[in-house]
Amino acid sequence: MGEMKKRYISLFVENRCGVLARIAGLFSGKSYNLQSLTVGETDDPTMSRMTITTISDDVTFEQIKKQLNRMVEVIKVMDYTAVPIRMKEALFIKIKGMSEAEKNEVFQVANVFRYRVVDYGKNSMIIESFHTEGKNTNIINFFKDKFGNRVEVVRGGSVAIESISIVER
Repeated sequence: MGEMKKRYISLFVENRCGVLARIAGLFSGKSYNLQSLTVGETDDPTMSRMTITTISDDVTFEQIKKQLNRMVEVIKVMDYTAVPIRMKEALFIKIKGMSEAEKNEVFQVANVFRYRVVDYGKNSMIIESFHTEGKNTNIINFFKDKFGNRVEVVRGGSVAIESISIVER
């Protein structure tokens, strides 16, 4: 078996009921590792765009692309693994049971690292991030190290587009 590495696929698919389930079913039915999947309607309401992150070897990844290409609902498959892309992931972090000093520190950290405090209460707050997966992982680790089990994390899947000049994963 070849080297397992992270792979990225962008799909244009028909925007209709059951397409997401069929694509997710392809991954589960073949025991492919689906790490992240996001989907949203495009500027054309009859079409959606999916961004899929998977971990696989070269042979398995080629099988995944071929099987996706064979699906009737799939309009186009784009392999973003080796091309320059802009990729971002949505993230919310809720921290509970905070002192006033801790809240002030979080505001400072958020300001320095360009995270947004989007909700604020007497002893808790919610931080929003739309950064790369790696940067989001770093901030999660920072807050978990500092606040332990008082941290709740919600991650969305990554979205990607082919880059014009800058690579950002």
